[in-house]
Amino acid sequence: MVVALEIARDNLISPIVLFFLLGVFAAALKSDLAIPEPISKAISLYLVAAIGFNGGVELSHVGLGTSILLAIFCAIALSFGLPVVAYALARRFTGLDRINAAATAAHYGSVSVVTFVAAAAFLTANGHSYEGFLVGLLAAMETPAILSGLLLAGKTGNSGGNKFRRTAREVLLSGSIVLILGAFAIGFTTGDKGLAVMAPLLKDPYKAILAIFLLDMGLLVGARIRDFLKMGPALLAFGIYMPLIGGTIGLAVAYMLGLSLGGSTLFAVLAASASYIVVPAAMREALPQANPAIYVTLSLSVTFPFNLLIGIPIYYALARLTIGS
Repeated sequence: MVVALEIARDNLISPIVLFFLLGVFAAALKSDLAIPEPISKAISLYLVAAIGFNGGVELSHVGLGTSILLAIFCAIALSFGLPVVAYALARRFTGLDRINAAATAAHYGSVSVVTFVAAAAFLTANGHSYEGFLVGLLAAMETPAILSGLLLAGKTGNSGGNKFRRTAREVLLSGSIVLILGAFAIGFTTGDKGLAVMAPLLKDPYKAILAIFLLDMGLLVGARIRDFLKMGPALLAFGIYMPLIGGTIGLAVAYMLGLSLGGSTLFAVLAASASYIVVPAAMREALPQANPAIYVTLSLSVTFPFNLLIGIPIYYALARLTIGS
């Protein structure tokens, strides 16, 4: 417990987290501080390209193998299975109806790219590396959760199936997925030679740009404070204990896969995070009767800040206890 508190304290005073908190407070105080949307979009694309490329370079050092394919299978299974757990808990303890519980549950099987990026930066700051193929798992865990959510909602008939196929295609061809997979492939193909060329752009400025992006995320979260305050205690609690459950399951799978300390932490983060970009867009299309004020507020205003401020250090401390330092 003492180790976890020390790690959490160090995380809270890191520039990345402090910029996020600055954004939250600025928005809550109704400051006119804002990052123009085109710049925010450009920063988001930069971060996705950087994490994909650097992950591909790391994978080029070890190549593809059975263990990596097994990890991909486990990631897909987690993405499909975690919404089932989230759905059962949401129905039992929050009072959500079937449709809203299913839409909410889908978010907790998918992933948050920003949380993954922040966790990777946290590990780097603490001197830990991680397996490069985890970036591929990030992409693999986007879509299965959407299918799982639609199955839980009972949308598997003809019209529901057509909606799912259309939604899944849009997700797979979304800019962030295409960019992260493409950058990953380029990094894997070019290896260290490619890194030498791209490092001044995709490696050196990475942390500073991430801090500015989290300032923007903080502004977005701070602007939803009123929605956050309207949520009942049962929903607020769900937004905190569900990532802890997912992270614990992810850590157990990482242990079975034999991942490193850094890799185990990131795998736990993947299982603990909740999508607030891809899945909300998919749910608006496939489950229009679900209430976005519930699932967007939970994933963005509760689970995302919890993971960023407290969750990542907890998963890291648990990985240290499980894997060793």
